[in-house]
Amino acid sequence: MLRSRKLLLTGIALFVPALAAGLFFGQKHLLEEGPAYPPKVMKHANELQERILSFDSHINVPIDYGTPGFEADKDSGTQFDLPKAARGRLSGAALTVFAWPELWNGPNAPHHPTPAFLPEAQKEQETRYRIITGIARDFPNQAAIAYTPEDFKRLAGEGKFAIVISMLNAYPLGNDINRLDHWAARGMRIFGFSYVANNDWADSSRPMPFYNDTPDALGGLSDIGRQAVGRLNELGVVIDVSQMSRKAVEEVTRLTRAPVIASHSAVRGLVDIDRNLSDQELKAIKDTGGVVQVVAFPTYLKPLTQKTRERLNELRAQHGLQPLENLNQALMPADPVIAIWPEQKFGEYAGALYGILEEEPKATLRDYVDAIDYTVKKVGIDHVGISSDFNDGGGVIGWDNAGEARNLTAELITRGYSDQDIAKLWGGNFLRVWGEVQRLGTVATHP
Repeated sequence: MLRSRKLLLTGIALFVPALAAGLFFGQKHLLEEGPAYPPKVMKHANELQERILSFDSHINVPIDYGTPGFEADKDSGTQFDLPKAARGRLSGAALTVFAWPELWNGPNAPHHPTPAFLPEAQKEQETRYRIITGIARDFPNQAAIAYTPEDFKRLAGEGKFAIVISMLNAYPLGNDINRLDHWAARGMRIFGFSYVANNDWADSSRPMPFYNDTPDALGGLSDIGRQAVGRLNELGVVIDVSQMSRKAVEEVTRLTRAPVIASHSAVRGLVDIDRNLSDQELKAIKDTGGVVQVVAFPTYLKPLTQKTRERLNELRAQHGLQPLENLNQALMPADPVIAIWPEQKFGEYAGALYGILEEEPKATLRDYVDAIDYTVKKVGIDHVGISSDFNDGGGVIGWDNAGEARNLTAELITRGYSDQDIAKLWGGNFLRVWGEVQRLGTVATHP
């Protein structure tokens, strides 16, 4: 069953009632089916996890987070809550103020963009912000907001979960660059320009034909997007290039005066999709002094099986589409012809496509660490970090919720990573980058 709307990658789960009924309830049986490590390795992992600062750079909070069954202070039906974080000895995470792209969240979805999309997205932003800040407000002995790397370290030393506020998708900001100052003053410390579908600031790695998108519509960044890079540098906010098009990533890394991160990205060298980062993009991020936070998102970590591809091709034939030309078409409704499809046809196709993907065998923790190995090989241990994308479709067998963080540490140990290297991956690299970004900033933004 699905844990999140974003597991459907574009938010189309809203159109699939049968799938959405399972929202956020993880496949708990997988917790017992993860990798078994020798007692010596697990002892080492447990001891190390107690000592290091561990940071997950991308976790979502559902709109109904905090309601019965999804409480922050209980071991609940989501992949992240405070008890799970404590069990996994996760020191902190970036919790995301996220809003859907040009997608109507009302009862008549799917349909093409209307003027109501913007206020709906802004409402969603505010809701998630209230949820995130409410965790710190309601459970002050267990969690608090970290506004600086020093805050993060202090809170971890106090035994509190350190919340770093991030934002994903510039769309709800409209064309008002001053909104960056507004959100930085409210505690935003990471900003990602893009999600699915292009917006007025930047091109997405996953343009959406249903919204009449085309690849590289802006050629990377727009004027306001270029201005935003400079303003974010001034504000001391970490720029996040995940989800951006290749040209947009290139432009951001060329313009920035501070290190950047990719908060939740995998690598194209292992799965050739535009959503993943090419070797050139990995190097461009490294060259800023930044960090690639490798994401545990199953379909970004291993190619689809032949059986799934065959089922997708059958579905495509039923809807008048040619056989798959690439994995981009397999993981979302990406064919240009969809721009002229009626809304009902699009909804039927999207629902069936994501239903097939949900039955794809899940990636494992070993698949995930293969992606870490690849990234380390390409850019070095000082430029790689960890992200789960929990409650947004992330999670692999063996690391399927925040309580299983020790398994990831154990897998890294078995791969030969030193304690020092594991500490860098789990948070040291990000904290270094965050500190450098704030050092180079010229505007005080502490709430």
